[in-house]
Amino acid sequence: MPVNIPRPDDLRREPVLPPGFSLVTLREAGDAFAHAQAIAAEAGAATLVWVRRFDIVEFAVVLEPDAVLGEARLAHYLAMNALADALAVHCPPERPVLFRWPDALIYDHGLIGGGRLAWPRGCGEGDVPDWLVFGAMLRATTMAPFALGQTGVGMTEEGFEEVDAVDLIESFARHLMLGVTHWQSDGPKAVARRWLDRLDKVVGTRHGIEANGDLIATSQSGAERRSLVEALDRADWLDRDSGGPKL
Repeated sequence: MPVNIPRPDDLRREPVLPPGFSLVTLREAGDAFAHAQAIAAEAGAATLVWVRRFDIVEFAVVLEPDAVLGEARLAHYLAMNALADALAVHCPPERPVLFRWPDALIYDHGLIGGGRLAWPRGCGEGDVPDWLVFGAMLRATTMAPFALGQTGVGMTEEGFEEVDAVDLIESFARHLMLGVTHWQSDGPKAVARRWLDRLDKVVGTRHGIEANGDLIATSQSGAERRSLVEALDRADWLDRDSGGPKL
């Protein structure tokens, strides 16, 4: 009797997650970010929602912070670090994996994905939110020839070999757990500094992250404060019409 062995990129495989995680899978038309928010209160921390789609690696994870919302949003940087680390483990060597503040992931100077953060509506800045949801997308393939003016890239086109959505989700979960450990031992400021190490910086500008997650960019012309809440709401990396990272 023949045995069907799943290919490495076979979406029938399910991620093997660290202890404490629970997995929810959605069909290709699902929305991981929205679904995770809908079930967050009941499902609880470390629930990971994954959409089985071949063109984009799409997932979201529920977090349960113990700090007030104004401080808890720094978890966005924690999760973005884990996302970048997961990609860097599997990418071809000597290719830069960088951030564009605060939520875009850049691979070899092209937009490859990004992250979003949500919290309960009505939660005040001084209240501890019942949950946070971090949602992530990485473009697996552009599904089209390169076009003039295109700034987006895909893993297939960039030479990622023998890596699929499951590999990246498993890696993300491991790096997220490691990041939580560092957060608990070294504090959120250390997490923010690590995020800044990957920021796609402007020459002559010094960057810092405030306790509420805002970015301070200081240059010869002065200091500029950029609101994390406003930037997360815009999600400039996301094409809302296509439901994926912008090309």
